[in-house]
This record gives sequence, structure tokens and C-alpha cells, in this order.
Amino acid sequence: MKQNDSWALILGGSSGLGLATAVKLAASGFHICIVHRDRKANLPDFETKCEAMRKNDVLVKTFNASALKPETLDSVIHELPEEKVSVLVHSIAKGSLKTLTENDSNALSLEDINLTLHAMATSWYEWAKALKQANRFAGDVRNMAFTSEGNQKVWPGYGAVSAAKVTLEALMRQMAVEWACQGIRTNCVQAGTTETPSFKMIPGSEQLAEAAAKRNPFNRLTTPEDVANAVWLLCQPEAKWINGTILKVDGGESLR
Repeated sequence: MKQNDSWALILGGSSGLGLATAVKLAASGFHICIVHRDRKANLPDFETKCEAMRKNDVLVKTFNASALKPETLDSVIHELPEEKVSVLVHSIAKGSLKTLTENDSNALSLEDINLTLHAMATSWYEWAKALKQANRFAGDVRNMAFTSEGNQKVWPGYGAVSAAKVTLEALMRQMAVEWACQGIRTNCVQAGTTETPSFKMIPGSEQLAEAAAKRNPFNRLTTPEDVANAVWLLCQPEAKWINGTILKVDGGESLR
């Protein structure tokens, strides 16, 4: 699938899994477009990484704007060439980490849930649909999003995010079937416990990481590079028959 004029669009690609994926795909020859939302203080380090990607003789476009706003979507699509986007990766990690505790005055609200569902689930479909309608997708597309073991397990403050992950996976199955005739392969990658900036925001993340390392057969946590390698594998021609799957990339952590 490696082509000199193919683009990979990564939503939420300035850190963690999204950035590692961008680095990996740039090294294999994909032009990169990253939509992210960062403070000015974080931009110098991010720009250094983008410059390193450009040394692979690829183009790297960045948009420091909310991927959840229609105007951002319109601006990005306008900048992308027709029929050249071969990879879409949804890596937006923006959601509420409030608990459902009834006596908590700051308990999870319906608004919190709806905002999380949009950021971490339905925005994926929104972008994919827009790219398809604007004729930006190539003839062979790998459409991916990141899920987690929290799709089935209960973690403190993870209720809204868990609901988003389940929604994400349901949308994945529908896109995998309904868009297959257009050459779009849609999958989710379920990463093992990875110490990304978003993971560290989960209440009790240090204890979760410690427990995950102990139950992992390899006695270590998953790294962003582990996950990026799996995304790269799904982008290969040999992976064209993988569609509608949740690929676990956790070293066997979820088996215990």
C-alpha cells in the first residue's frame, strides 16, 4: 500500500498512539496530515518531531484546531488532494473522567457523556463520511480507531469513555460492512495499557499500570510504538482481507 502520493490523516496525532503512528507511517513513505489540539508550550517539541518526519521525504501538514468543529473538518478536507487519503486513524482522547457516584455533586452528567461520545466515537464516523463524500479517499483505504480493554471492564471514572469505546466498535462494524464495496477496510486496534498523556489522567492510573505490567505475560506495558507497528501492519497489501476486526495489541495482557 506504500505509494509516494498516499496520505495518512491522523486525528489526535500530537502525542501518544497518534504521534507514534504518524512517525511509523511517515517512515514508510506516507504523507502525513495531523489534526491536534495543543497549547503553545507543547508546540516546539511537536514541531521538532514533525521536522524529523519530513526527513523521510514526505509532506507533513498540521492543524492545531479542534477536530470536533465543522470548520476544522472543512479546512482540512480542502487542503487534502482528491483520491489520495489511504489511511484514516482516529486517536482523539478527549472525554470526561467523572464517576457516577450519586452523592457526588460533580457526578457524571448526560452532557459529559454526550461530549465524550462525540469526541471519542461519533467524530470518527463524521470524518470518515466527510472524506468519502468529498472524494478524498483512495481506492484502497484503511480506516482505523483505537479502543481499549475498558470497553468491557470497569475502571474508576471510565464510564463515559467506556460507553464511547463501545459505540466506536459498533460504528466500526457497520462501516466495515456497508463501506466494503468502496474499498474501505475498517478496524479497531485495542491497545494494551499504555502510559500516554491521556491514560495518566485516569484516576488511579499508576495503580492500573502497575497491575497491568504484572498480569502481562511479558511483564511490561504496551508502548505507543507497539501499537503503531500494528497500524502499519494493517496498512500493508497483505492485510486487505482484515475488515471489521478488533485487533488486540497487548502482548496477551487481556487474557489474564
